[in-house]
Amino acid sequence: MAPAEPVIDAHHHIWRLEKTPWLNGPVVPRIFGAYEPLRRDYPITEYLADARPLGVVKSVYVQVNVAPGAEVEEVQWVQAVADQHGFPHGIVGYADLASARVADTLDRQLACRNLRGIRQQLHWHKLPAYCFSARADLMNDAAWRAGLREVGKRGLVFELQVFTSQMKDSAQLARDFPDVTFVLIHSGMLEDRSEQGWTRWRQGMRELAACPNIYTKLSGLGTFERRCDPALWKPVIEETLVLFGPQRSMFGSNFPIEKLWTRYADLLAATRAGLGGLTPAERHAVLYATAQQVYRL
Repeated sequence: MAPAEPVIDAHHHIWRLEKTPWLNGPVVPRIFGAYEPLRRDYPITEYLADARPLGVVKSVYVQVNVAPGAEVEEVQWVQAVADQHGFPHGIVGYADLASARVADTLDRQLACRNLRGIRQQLHWHKLPAYCFSARADLMNDAAWRAGLREVGKRGLVFELQVFTSQMKDSAQLARDFPDVTFVLIHSGMLEDRSEQGWTRWRQGMRELAACPNIYTKLSGLGTFERRCDPALWKPVIEETLVLFGPQRSMFGSNFPIEKLWTRYADLLAATRAGLGGLTPAERHAVLYATAQQVYRL
């Protein structure tokens, strides 16, 4: 029997191996290290077997970097999965916001009723394995911002994935687009746990939290240590909650990436351990109500 406390997983993936070039090609070190165990299909049935017994009643799929030009097909496929299985309830697709055809791409994706947001990964880092975007300041590009305006016009969320060095520009972006809802992924991706790293993360997170249109996900917390460790996760969770509050924070599993080093049960338990200081209503916000609101589930 599922736990009485319902959970919405606001960040997970499913995929078909042949549609994800980065899994099919030569092994290139990535932000989460070795990924050979991921080089297989991860269907919704396996995700449900991982998550449903733990009380997950709704979920949000986040794009997985399919082959260029297949971003509409990706959303259509996930919608077909949702129509058949009842999961996922929300879809976050991909679009190149700097493209002259971004409006057409978004409109075609919006034909799928579960579309709720767009992720274009902006994170840049001096370490090649951590770096995704070709430039640190893409969010300041005029053509890219025109694309973000199209996202906002359609009432879609923008998933914000950045490192601490990009948080100042990210806060300015949120101020410049007050009508767009941003969701900061992975609690700001704390990759440097030195004293200076923590200071930079806190300063950037404080600036982001000052923008009322930015929410955050307690997700991807094992990325840089590559293990599920409640002692390491707890301070990140607690400090994020102090800054953003439970009403602007939500749980995400990042499965199956986190499956490289943990089980869903352990991941959810580690997240819950970081919520120990919350009231029942605040826990409900983090585990369910915030995602319900933001993604209109």
